[in-house]
Amino acid sequence: MQGWSVSEAVARHRLLEDLKRGVGRASSFTIEKLPDKVLLNIFSYLTHREICRMARVCRKWRLIAYDTRLWKSVSLRPEISGLHVGSLEALLALISIRFGPSLRYIELPIELITHTVLHELSNKCPNLTHMLLDFSTAMQLHDFSEMQAFPTKLKYMVICLSEVIFMEGFMRKIYNFINGLEILHLIGTYEKVEEEEEEIYEVINVHKLKGATPNLRVINLYGINFIDDSHIDAFSSNCIQLECLAVNFCNKVTGSTLKTLFQRSRRLKCLLMNQTSLISEHVMAVEWEKVSLQELDISATDLSTECLVDMLTRIPNLRFLSAGQLNGFNDTVLKSWMEMGNPRNLIALDLEASDNLSDDALYKFLSRHGQQLSGLVLSGMPHITDQLWMSVMPILNNARILVMGTPERLGVNIHVDQLMDGIANNLPRLERLELRWDPQNLRFSDKSQKAIDILRVKCLKLRCLVLNDGRYYEIVKANFERADRNTVVRTSTSSRVSNYYLLGNYKDLVFN
Repeated sequence: MQGWSVSEAVARHRLLEDLKRGVGRASSFTIEKLPDKVLLNIFSYLTHREICRMARVCRKWRLIAYDTRLWKSVSLRPEISGLHVGSLEALLALISIRFGPSLRYIELPIELITHTVLHELSNKCPNLTHMLLDFSTAMQLHDFSEMQAFPTKLKYMVICLSEVIFMEGFMRKIYNFINGLEILHLIGTYEKVEEEEEEIYEVINVHKLKGATPNLRVINLYGINFIDDSHIDAFSSNCIQLECLAVNFCNKVTGSTLKTLFQRSRRLKCLLMNQTSLISEHVMAVEWEKVSLQELDISATDLSTECLVDMLTRIPNLRFLSAGQLNGFNDTVLKSWMEMGNPRNLIALDLEASDNLSDDALYKFLSRHGQQLSGLVLSGMPHITDQLWMSVMPILNNARILVMGTPERLGVNIHVDQLMDGIANNLPRLERLELRWDPQNLRFSDKSQKAIDILRVKCLKLRCLVLNDGRYYEIVKANFERADRNTVVRTSTSSRVSNYYLLGNYKDLVFN
């Protein structure tokens, strides 16, 4: 099932309406004469909400809309663009009639997570491998005391936790069914936390959960206020296949068990610890020269300059580094890494808001290693302007992702026409670009359309261009829309570009 923008969905809906009325070169042509497999392919471009509307047109369309091949991936969370199911009876009917053996992925909100629904999914959907269970708004769980069945072929599971509901009654019933899990997401309530400190509850027993999931390759513990180093230690003691561990926004993690983690998890290649409370002494205790680590995120962790130098000069094969918002990341760190470390395999670098880095140090680093980079983020630094970017643009000819600029109002102007021209002529592989400069700082002329035309024509792989809302955004958006590339240009209020797209386990780490 593919996702489409509103404009694309409308265009496809109009096409279907035209076909239904028989609009075309041959006045005798009607959509009834199209083979079912062609109609099925047309329907596959629609969302499930649109498919449900199409089912009301006629009996033939209803039969096609019920084809289980259109229902391989289903979200039943209406607040996140999913279908609204009004009752448990309606859902049970859907499972039998529409989902069946074709269902591979399903998202369920708290009101639809019952032992009856899970039993039906287990019986009627034997190929279900991906499941999301959203308990985040729960004030009370259903009774699971009679639950005897649960999908057994799950490889990927997301559990959105509640702040106050204890999950053990439910989890105890599913432990025997989830030992084949390879990817686990536990999603906390970080984004909902208020500034006032409230009592923290450990709503899920990680120490029991790790015993039931020995085959995990990817673990994502996102924004969970009770997760600490003991939970990392628990998973590492039982998950010898672990390749990727993410504990972003778990602010109780200090790194005290990192040394043990790497000693046990020899396959660990990706470690994401954005906005944790890492202590430099714990990090420096790790035997970095012996690890297989290739991808590291330590953004906003307050590590010292000494710790950063020690770590970066000892990691042998780092390919991805996100180290933004670190006061300790300065010219000394960058120089030491170049001279004593091994940044030769680096393909992605994020140094957002690293105010203690000089443009001279960045230029020297990029002059030596810029050509190997697929992703570069140098945003949030007022002293890094278009001048540095223009000087290194010819070196960044393999870049696929670039993020530049700061939303702070600057005392200098950014000549965006010249910048766009430089991007177009030097970065043919560019896929994602974000300019975060304040619209008031962007200077452009009547010839802007020419620069945008060149960018659009030469950067054919560009799928996302993010700008702050303003006059220049409107000009760029209109230009791309005239070329029927309606989804490329977006505002910073709804989109954000990141190097995370370059992570080896990016698809496994995505959750809705």
